[in-house]
Amino acid sequence: MTGSANLESSLKANVASIQERTGNSDDLVVRDIGIGTEGAGIDFAILYFEGLTEEKSINQFIIEPLLNFGATRGEHPLTDVHMLMDRLRKSVFAVGQIEAINDLAAALDALMSGGVLVLCDGYAQGLRISMAGGEQRAVTEPTNQSVIRGPKESFTENIRVNSALIRRIIKVPNLVLHNRKLGKETRTNVSIMYIQGIVDPTALSEVGKRLGSIDTDAILESGYIEEFIQDEPYTIFPTVLNTERPDTVAAALLEGRIAILIDGTPHVLLVPALFVQFFQASEDYYQRADISTLLRALRYFGLFIATLVPALYVAITTYHQEMIPTQLLISLAAQREGVPFPAFVEAIIMEATYEILREAGVRMPRAVGQAVSIVGTLVIGQAAVEAGIISASMIIVVSITAISSYIIPVFDMSIAVRITRFLFMGLAAAFGMFGIFVGMCAMLLHLSSLRSFGVPYMAPVGPFVLSDQKDVILRVPHRSMKTRPSLFGKLNPIRTRRKDRDQP
Repeated sequence: MTGSANLESSLKANVASIQERTGNSDDLVVRDIGIGTEGAGIDFAILYFEGLTEEKSINQFIIEPLLNFGATRGEHPLTDVHMLMDRLRKSVFAVGQIEAINDLAAALDALMSGGVLVLCDGYAQGLRISMAGGEQRAVTEPTNQSVIRGPKESFTENIRVNSALIRRIIKVPNLVLHNRKLGKETRTNVSIMYIQGIVDPTALSEVGKRLGSIDTDAILESGYIEEFIQDEPYTIFPTVLNTERPDTVAAALLEGRIAILIDGTPHVLLVPALFVQFFQASEDYYQRADISTLLRALRYFGLFIATLVPALYVAITTYHQEMIPTQLLISLAAQREGVPFPAFVEAIIMEATYEILREAGVRMPRAVGQAVSIVGTLVIGQAAVEAGIISASMIIVVSITAISSYIIPVFDMSIAVRITRFLFMGLAAAFGMFGIFVGMCAMLLHLSSLRSFGVPYMAPVGPFVLSDQKDVILRVPHRSMKTRPSLFGKLNPIRTRRKDRDQP
């Protein structure tokens, strides 16, 4: 969208310019209204895009008050157009957000954003009224990050609904939100939300700088912005956390992090993001500390299984048979007696088959998705074992590995784990346990080198911060979590102050 010409005093010229810029679109509604007596009246035009606004509200709060105002004027001439428009803006239109605009670009932006534009003949300005509406998805239960205990609300595709969901949780005036538009063609609304007095000003400045450097035609989803602002683009590990839960965003803001809301997507980005965050669920803070600690330890154990168990199986059965107990070795040898492939090829076949089935289950219609899953996991697996193509032990290894990858709360991290699984299997097939050890060292070095908006990705483990160990694998009781994470809450480190109980 180009052009920044000023609005003219001619109503017909302004309407014609807007219609020309919008390609004479059929969904652009132009409502002509005249008020006052013939010869002394004034013509108005109300413009909006059908489907982007609440048409009932337009009739009730704009058109009807305007007509009533014109009727009450009687025979008095309406000569001072400037005073008239000021009167309409201040005391006639019963709307919340209304502002005067001078140029054509602002008028077009108002229409494209779901606003209503009021133009008057003889007045080189217009009134921009915020009245976005239309059909929208209601607030529903989260689909990807569900919990047993905790709030059941999730974000929607409407950015203003999402910011309101956060404000319902954090009811303080220093919860700040700044808007901007990204995408030369889509003009997508993007908001930065943070708590003033807690957030690190350096991180906040860096977020604004990276968002300001984005120069692209379209921002269609949060993934676009995530790729533009992440520190290291060539890594499989996510360095920006996305969530669909308002309570997760509220907790992050209270720790000093920054939320990025994008219109048109139910996912909010949180920065900076640490490795340990991807293994923490919001439900960890809604139940007792001992239960939360057990579940977190289980997730890290699931990470070990999902990453290394297939590689360990390949390495041990190929190079280190002496590590297997004799009875188990005999059983494995009997199972693999008719299998024509080495362990590595066998593992690749099964892992690739599972990934194909998983992707098919996501893309296929829901009515047949469950049937495909049953056929894939039971029928194909059983047939492969009976045909002697795959051993039964490999089916067990792949199954427990696949299940363990879903124990990770954030889906982006589980994808990274699945990719590393194939890398470790290749190292195990080539070099055995030595290859796995070298791969682990390389992965740890890579993770230690990552940053998320200047914060070490592996903090507070590397570098080790003793005061922050209360919420890594262990989750201490809330009364003991007196300070915010030292890397985020530097300005206001205290979050829990214990009050002395009244003496009996």
